[in-house]
Amino acid sequence: MEDTLLAIGLSVLMTKSEAELWEALSQSRKVRLEPSWLGETYSVSLPYEIRKVLCERLGILADKGWPIIKQLVNDYGAQPELIYAAGLCHQSAARKWLLKQLQKADLEANLALLKALECWGAEVPCSVIKQSLKSPSQAHRIAGLNLLMFKAHQLDDETLLQLCEVALVDWRDPVVIAAVRILQRRGSPAICKRLTNLCYQSCGLVARTVLLALGYINSPSSRQQLLKLSETLSDDKLSSEARKQLRQQF
Repeated sequence: MEDTLLAIGLSVLMTKSEAELWEALSQSRKVRLEPSWLGETYSVSLPYEIRKVLCERLGILADKGWPIIKQLVNDYGAQPELIYAAGLCHQSAARKWLLKQLQKADLEANLALLKALECWGAEVPCSVIKQSLKSPSQAHRIAGLNLLMFKAHQLDDETLLQLCEVALVDWRDPVVIAAVRILQRRGSPAICKRLTNLCYQSCGLVARTVLLALGYINSPSSRQQLLKLSETLSDDKLSSEARKQLRQQF
């Protein structure tokens, strides 16, 4: 009975206040919101928070939500919340649309598109990742590295190192650390050697992150590099950390 009354209430929500819209959205676990209702309720005149939740609900509806999302894009343009919904719906047509939008988007929209594409990282062309990593923006570089995280298993060591290089020489710790997190999934001599060189060139959090990454790799190459670092690092705390990571290998 309660569900029936809620369903009747949804049919007249277009005349209701924003507070009642929030109430309807909060009840969506009890009464499924129809894609058509979500699309009809959406408007750029609504507060962003409401638009974001409406689009989130559409994205969760996957193949049933994507046609509505596409229609809303036709009506209102590629709004950030609609880009978010397109990524959330996980439809191949949505992925193609997002990639196409990258070719004509401004810097702010470009970032929203990169974030929406994260779930398709393995299917995103390397050229898109490379372009995002070339951006001077920290947010764009991290978005590109998030895509690369899912793409890395398809790449050989040389290609992966080439893509990561611009991030490894970045002056901002979060960018460098994000690149290290990707490389630590490999244990090849080339990658361990690049991490070792990075440790020599770095200090503080980045250097410690590199040592932890070499410890995480736990391969013959990583052990060799940790031994080298433990004997040659001038910073006592870092050389001590290198010895600690080396001991944990055994």
